This record gives sequence, structure tokens and C-alpha cells, in this order.
Amino acid sequence: MTLMFAPDGQSIGGLRISEVISPPSLFQHTTEDVARIEAAVYFFLLQIEGSSVNSQDNRVAKLTSGDFSLCTTARPYEINLPVPSRRIVVVIPDNLMRRHLACPDNVIAVRMHGTRGMNLLLANFVQSFWSCRTETVDQSVALRMSYTLLDLIAAAYSSTPQVRCEQSSLVAAHRVRIISFIEAHLRDPELTPRRVAQACRITARYLHHLFANESETVTQYIQRRRLEECARALIAAPVRGRLVTEIAFDYGFNSLTHFGRVFRNQYGLTPSEYRRAARN
Repeated sequence: MTLMFAPDGQSIGGLRISEVISPPSLFQHTTEDVARIEAAVYFFLLQIEGSSVNSQDNRVAKLTSGDFSLCTTARPYEINLPVPSRRIVVVIPDNLMRRHLACPDNVIAVRMHGTRGMNLLLANFVQSFWSCRTETVDQSVALRMSYTLLDLIAAAYSSTPQVRCEQSSLVAAHRVRIISFIEAHLRDPELTPRRVAQACRITARYLHHLFANESETVTQYIQRRRLEECARALIAAPVRGRLVTEIAFDYGFNSLTHFGRVFRNQYGLTPSEYRRAARN
């Protein structure tokens, strides 16, 4: 079962916020679920009552009342609720999250204690954010509120070991520009680290340095994101009639053999097998 949202969820300034009350449950977001998603989002999960165990990217965050963590729909995750639970869930579009927090994947499934300091301020703001959902506010005000929330999230995670490499505002700004450029040009077959560096007005050596503490290189990041988009496109209803070759070329692959090999390495199936499995 994939994580679902309460029917009374509210959209505020580009974000969506819901209160989710659940009995003991197990929510699983599988590889197949990942492929069906048209646009990846991040979940900010604030535990209000009960407890939860959130697992993603080989990390586990055990949350109790007041704690919070992040997860992304771009990869499989699991949320185990051993007891009745009440949470506030904020849905944040991928590109919007990356504008405020340069390396959100570094802090996926990291437990954040919401009992003091910036974490407590963030937890209280999220609850206030939820409480005022029914009020009619000007769109510009709603946008400011959502940006304030995103800035608080970025500030709360800035002190974690996983993102201390981003303490320099210059480094963080470079990271945001790099990721934004890559996401906007995934379909370009000429998208290479060298071109990314040129577009962002930094040297290729400095670009690789910025990724030195990450789990993947620039090249690996570009390939993973292309494969994720291809996987979604393979089973998306509007394009199910398109050939695998067309989809691969749409997302910058210029060799069907290479695409088939790296896709199988990522998902354990060839693109055609993946499409058939999803249909079945």
C-alpha cells in the first residue's frame, strides 16, 4: 500500500498539507509505484501521536511524538506504523525542495528530534500551518508562508552531519543551480558534466568536487534521473503506445544497447519486461 493523504488535505502556496490518522499499518512504495509517478515529490512527515518507522535508501528513522523526517517518491520506501498514529504530512514538489535545500537526498530517513531549538520551531510552525488551512488568504501570502516553511526545513537540516558540507552559502547556491540545470535538460543527449560546468560557470574540476561527498557522481546522478523518467514513461497511460527506443531517445540516451544495459542494472528487468510486468 502506498502512502495516501487525508481527504481534507489543503494546497497552500504550491505545497499540499494533510493530517493523516492511521491504525497500525504498513505502507510500501515499491519500484513499480515509483515508475507510475509522473513527478516526484518529497514528504515532510511530522509525528504528532503514536510512532512510526520510516525506511528509505538503507536508512531507518524511528519517530515518536514531535519527531520528523523526509522521504521521496523518487525511490522505494516503507513506513511501518506499529500503533495508531497521527501525523501531519507536507507534500513538496521535487524542484521546489531543491531550491531551498540543495541536497535533500542526503537527509532522507534521518530522525529529527522536534523538542528544542530550530527543530521545535519548525514542528510548531508546521502545526500552525495546518491549523490555518481553512482560512482564506491571498495567493501571495500563501506563497510567502510556503517559502517560510521551506526555509525552516532547510535551516533545521543545516546542522545535521549529512549536510554540513553545504554550510557555505556559495556551495549551496552552486548545488541548487547545478541540480536545477540538470533537471531542466535531462532530455538533452549532450548533457554532460562538462556542459553542466560551463552552464553554471564553474570548472569541471570544481563540479566534481561539489559531488565528492555524495553517494553518486555527476554522471551517475544524470543517468539515474534519466532512468527514473524513462521508467515512468514506459508505463504512463498517455505514452504506452510509444516504442522503447523513442522513450530512451527522448531522455538523452543515444544507444539502445547502452540504455537496455543500464536500465536492467537499475531495475533488474529489460525496459520491455518492465513494461509488460507493470501491465500484468
